[in-house]
Amino acid sequence: MLNTIIHGSPTEHPPLLIAHGLYGSGRNWGVIARRLADQRQVIAVDMRNHGDSPWSDRHDYPSMAEDLTEVIAHHGGQADVIGHSMGGKTVMMLALNHGEVVRRLVVADIAPVPYSHTQLPFIAAMRAVDLSRVERRSDAEDMLAEQGVEKALQSFFTQSLDLSGKRWRLNLDALAANMPAIMSFPERSGHWAGPALFLAGAESDYVRPEHRDRIRALFPAARFAKIPGAGHWLHADKPREFEAAVRTFLNA
Repeated sequence: MLNTIIHGSPTEHPPLLIAHGLYGSGRNWGVIARRLADQRQVIAVDMRNHGDSPWSDRHDYPSMAEDLTEVIAHHGGQADVIGHSMGGKTVMMLALNHGEVVRRLVVADIAPVPYSHTQLPFIAAMRAVDLSRVERRSDAEDMLAEQGVEKALQSFFTQSLDLSGKRWRLNLDALAANMPAIMSFPERSGHWAGPALFLAGAESDYVRPEHRDRIRALFPAARFAKIPGAGHWLHADKPREFEAAVRTFLNA
């Protein structure tokens, strides 16, 4: 089963499961998870090939949705779910394939559509880090900077660095091999009619007006909201506003 980070204790509310994005981990969501855990148990997962979860040659949305189904079954059989970016596509697939385990769905800054850009340059940058010369995270950040990685992403990537083990907690080979599947979204018929919030960063272009018809076809009860001043990493850019929007939606 996926590695999980548990915040809080079970309450009368369903637990909240959080699925992070590409190159992330459950630890990235610690502050928001702890704050939301005042009302419900929060389960932040490490997705497959990330963090302390098992590695697999397969990295596609049906497989990742099955991973989340297993976690939810272990925690009572139904949950509210949040997914960001790659995690957002995963929780959408979870709702479409296993709708009975999802009570409320929050999709953060992603749509159920293929994207034309690639994340492969970041894998190349991480592979270029000479781990034998890394004693501190700042050493790796300097090497990432030499590869043209911006400061915020340097800090983000090095959260997945195992300093003592001189290794990345990311299966870079599998992620590179599966990049076309990560950037796409499987063609699906049918829909999930439960309450869904599509929450986007106002400065991001990941969720565009032309995506709304596809979103509504799969999630007919979808509601849309934007967080002013936030980009794709909306939960990091505006954590309090993100938390407030999620809390309002979950408690509606």
